[in-house]
Amino acid sequence: MAGTTPGTPRVLRAMNDRAALDLLLAHGPLSRTRIGKLTGLSKPTASQLLARLEAAGLVVATGTSEGRPGPNAQLYAVNATAAHVAGVDVTPERIRAAVADVAGSVVGEFEVATPGRRAESAVRQVTGALDGAAKAAGLVRGDLHRVVIGTPGAFDPGTGRLRYASHLPGWHSPTLLDELAAALPMPVEYENDVNLAAIAEQRLGAARDHDDFVLLWNEGGLGAALVIGGRLHRGFTGGAGEVGFLPVPGAPLVRHVTKANSGGFQELAGGQALPRIARELGVTDIPGGSVNDVAAALIARCAEAGDGPERRLFQAFATGLATGLASLVAVLDPELVVLSGGLLAAGGEPLRELVQTELGELAASRPRLVIGEVTQLPVLRGALESALATTRDEVFDTSR
Repeated sequence: MAGTTPGTPRVLRAMNDRAALDLLLAHGPLSRTRIGKLTGLSKPTASQLLARLEAAGLVVATGTSEGRPGPNAQLYAVNATAAHVAGVDVTPERIRAAVADVAGSVVGEFEVATPGRRAESAVRQVTGALDGAAKAAGLVRGDLHRVVIGTPGAFDPGTGRLRYASHLPGWHSPTLLDELAAALPMPVEYENDVNLAAIAEQRLGAARDHDDFVLLWNEGGLGAALVIGGRLHRGFTGGAGEVGFLPVPGAPLVRHVTKANSGGFQELAGGQALPRIARELGVTDIPGGSVNDVAAALIARCAEAGDGPERRLFQAFATGLATGLASLVAVLDPELVVLSGGLLAAGGEPLRELVQTELGELAASRPRLVIGEVTQLPVLRGALESALATTRDEVFDTSR
């Protein structure tokens, strides 16, 4: 609210406007009387507020209340078309984009396959995915107010180059961010994919109302997101949470980890290590397919095993996860640990209970472990939530 003085009528009106818009987002359509009660405003002031927001194109009349004594009341809702944002989830196999309206509903999605190791133009892939999602929403690229792009690793704020993600071909050019900025007419933000999964859990899932938590991700690699005091901790180069590189007991010491794209924790409890560990423990009938599919199938099968090699594999996996978590817990002492990603979801509650028990023996503090609740495209959902938060601050600011 630059250019205004706190406490002036203009600022107070803007504060009331934003409070009403947040209530409409949280509760859905509301009547003038209900908005007045929830905000503490008088009926005349609530009426003026709604008229102001309707004139600004931020709310729309959606119908009338029914089923109550007396005349039906006009209902109001956030004008979902007041702004649109996009999220992009980048992996070595595909780029998936989605468009959401300002109310948070996904209105368009599109996916571009990126198989193999060919380093094609990342700019062309991103714009193709965005254009496809925008078209599915009945929009064009220029209609989008903001885009958040999630990738493995992180863009170094000092150099602008992607680090900790050597397995992502085509994304390591020193001019990539400038090229994307030239191709995309809206503000663009870049965020680590696991951090976005944590944003999704913080806004919509298991970490709501928690200011200090760790999200452990195991899908396409091991990673963590660290939320301290309600805010993501990214580190000096953006590499905070790259725990796949963490040296841990029980795994060989990996040197030159960024070149190897691996580390001790990854070798102990990462998806690519599970078939090897399974064979060492005598597990047979290892399924085929991609690394993620094989690992998830093994863990899901082992979660139901009562004894034998499969149970030993399940125990070894839980112990490996707890070993790495013990280091994080010793440093951060989080209130909560959220287990997320395909491998941890495949283990479900049996895995959570076993890791909780193991961690209780390895760590001095004992955070509560929970399974992530945002199971459908958590990275993409986090990208949308991040874009929506900033866009709402801009679009809903009526003080300007």
